[in-house]
Amino acid sequence: MSYDEPSDPVPVPADVDQPDKIVAGLTARQTAILATAAAVLWLAWLAARTLMPPVAFTAAAAPFAVAAVVVALGARDGLSLDRWLAAGLRQARAPRRLIPAPEGIPPLPGWLAPAAAAQARPLPVPLHLPADAISPAGAVSLGGDGAAAIAAASVVNFALRTPAEQQALTAAFGRWLNSLQHPAQILVRAHRIDLSAMAAAVEISAPGLPHPALERAAVGHAAFLARLAEDRDLLARQVLIAVRAPTPGQAARAISDGTRALAGAGVALTALDGPQASAVLAACCRPGQPPPPAGAAAAGQVITTARTEPEASTWPGA
Repeated sequence: MSYDEPSDPVPVPADVDQPDKIVAGLTARQTAILATAAAVLWLAWLAARTLMPPVAFTAAAAPFAVAAVVVALGARDGLSLDRWLAAGLRQARAPRRLIPAPEGIPPLPGWLAPAAAAQARPLPVPLHLPADAISPAGAVSLGGDGAAAIAAASVVNFALRTPAEQQALTAAFGRWLNSLQHPAQILVRAHRIDLSAMAAAVEISAPGLPHPALERAAVGHAAFLARLAEDRDLLARQVLIAVRAPTPGQAARAISDGTRALAGAGVALTALDGPQASAVLAACCRPGQPPPPAGAAAAGQVITTARTEPEASTWPGA
């Protein structure tokens, strides 16, 4: 058999990620919940059998037994009900006011502490982000979880390709997936775009065109871009690929290997440097919002203001 010959397709079950069933079609988690509930009811019956008849105990224990069965067998939003309830409890107990403060939040001054206590509002707590630093080369430090590298990917119009080309693109993409040695994530995000700079550039360059008709067309196109930005909510699509590895060098090499592998699928990868990675992470943390204004202070930069000297007096004799 030649290695170039296609092999027979192998079916992959859709429930490959489902947990194993150990007892009567129940998973280990479901079995533990039901066994714990049964043990609690049995101990309660041993303690109360001399104080109340079986019928009364059954009526009192029925709601607890039904709740245990529902928690063990129920599901919500793709999660088992016990995990869903645990996540809800963690969300309810979590603080609501978080601020990025890697160095910690200093205590309130003494003159402000009584006013804060009178308002009875909880103080903010530090927001611990998974990323703690970004190198100039674009490696995102994840602390004890290693580092991540981010690359922007181009898109391919798959529907306009012939069946043979589609098969070749799919095979190239599959080879890249099979070559991955570290966790990778593909993110498709939509972000707002501003066409005012493009419209201004077209209008400025219009007088230098060789023909008056071209100049009029350029001015009209600039006006069209300006009206388009005023009347519509303009969005652009961006595809990002992030690879996490134990070290920044391994993450960068994974992006470099992906650039060569995905070239066969018609996808061009562009590794993001430090400022580009910072801008992408900032935009992902505030989706739908406009980008920060130019000249904004960087993280850790002390914000100061220039002292304005009073103007000289113009009164006679001054």
